[in-house]
This record gives sequence, structure tokens and C-alpha cells, in this order.
Amino acid sequence: MSKPYDPAHEGAQMTFDGRMSYGDYLQLDRILGAQTPLSTAHDEMLFIIQHQTSELWMRLALYEIHAARAALRDGQLSPAFKMLARVARIFEQLNAAWDVLRTMTPSEYTRFRDDLGQSSGFQSYQYREIEFLLGNRNPAMLRPHAHRPEILVRLEEELTRPSLYDEALRLLARNGIAVPAEVLERDVRQTHQAHDGVTEAWRQVYQAPEQHWPLYELAEKLVDFEDYFRRWRFNHVTTVERVIGFKRGTGGTGGVPYLRNMLAVELFPELWRVRTVL
Repeated sequence: MSKPYDPAHEGAQMTFDGRMSYGDYLQLDRILGAQTPLSTAHDEMLFIIQHQTSELWMRLALYEIHAARAALRDGQLSPAFKMLARVARIFEQLNAAWDVLRTMTPSEYTRFRDDLGQSSGFQSYQYREIEFLLGNRNPAMLRPHAHRPEILVRLEEELTRPSLYDEALRLLARNGIAVPAEVLERDVRQTHQAHDGVTEAWRQVYQAPEQHWPLYELAEKLVDFEDYFRRWRFNHVTTVERVIGFKRGTGGTGGVPYLRNMLAVELFPELWRVRTVL
């Protein structure tokens, strides 16, 4: 009879007195101790972990988008491409998570829904910062964070900076592609509105990709990301409708109608319009 496998025979570290372990490095006690259901409902644990892991992925998305924007500003396109590709895959993970949440039925959710109080996903300050970073800038959405001064300041400061798409358009201009001055000089606190002149700028890139390959690749990286982002919003809508129908959201929003309105938001509108004029 063979002896049980012992990793120590191959040099694996098996004792951790005074040494950093896997759990120490990842601070797993803090992470795994952060699930505190408020009811006795079995499915509340799923609900909590779904949203906590989504916030962790958004934490990484913010890290990468901030870095990608800085790289575009500095003309470092290759690192920016890598970061944007990673963010797209992060949203692929976020999309897959909805499949797990959809295993919860309406009757299971109602057993603990009242325990949520007025808490709602639209109050996620990380999601709001992602939207601000990408250019969807609605100052009214600062109000749900007024009770957290440090978060409010963080979001207000983000509104004073050019968005990721603003930096992409400035990069176009620096590379000899004409971008309307009123777009480049607009108040960055406001959401960018689709402009025919910007569509024309991207058309020049798409009509001659060999001459503008880095800009062409940037355009496709942005489209790829928004594609995954749109899928995430759509999956959000369908999951909510599947679980609560057309009830109002816990935070007071219209629920499904509110989320459907969000489906119409375009982050990089001219990159979608340019396909029509090619």
C-alpha cells in the first residue's frame, strides 16, 4: 500500500509559525468574515457574496481604468491596450456572476428582501466612479453619497478630470486627426454628447487603419469594453425582472424601468455611429 502524498517531500512549506501564509497575504479572515446575513433565509448568503465579489471586481476595474486613462494621457498606448483588454474581461466575469444570482427564485428573495432596507445597487460608489471615469457624468448621482464625505469628495474630484473617452479624443487630436474644438474644450463635468465632427474623426481612422493603426486599435479596445459593459447592464435588467418582476427597487428606483433606461446610455457614441458612415 502506497503512503499518502506529502508535499513536504518536494520542499513545500508546511509550517507557518512566524511566516506569511496564503491566508495572511490575502487577509482571508477579514474577507470571509464580512458576510453577515440579517435574516435566516438560506439565499441571503448568495445575495451578499454576489454583490461583495462584484465590488471586488469593480475595485480592480477602477484600478485598471485609472491607469489606462493616465497611459493614454501620456501617449503610452501599448500599456493602455493591455489594461483596457483586462477591464473587458473583468466585465465578462461580472456578467457570468448574474448566472449564479439567477438561481435564486422570487419566493426565495422575498424571504429577506425587507431586511435590505433602502440599500440598493445603484448606491454603489465604485460603480458610480466607473461611470464617471468612462464619461457618463450625472451630478445628480452624487446625492446618494452625501452621507459619506470622503466618498463624495472622491467622486466630485473625478468629475473635474477628463474622462477616459476625453483622453482618447485628445489623443486623436495630438496625432493629427481633427477633433472639434468645442468637444476638446467642453466642460468635462458634463456627459459628452455625440458629435458629427467626432464621428468624422473616427471615420478617418477606420478608413485608413494601416496609417492610424494605434488609434484604430484603441477604438476597437474601447468598443470591446463597451460591448461587455452593455451586456452587464442587460444581464442586470433581466436578472432583476426574473427575480422581482416590476416591483420598485429597494432604493426607491422604478426597478426594471429604471434599469432599462440605463440600456440606452452610450459611453463612446461615435465609435458606434462610425460604423454606419463607413
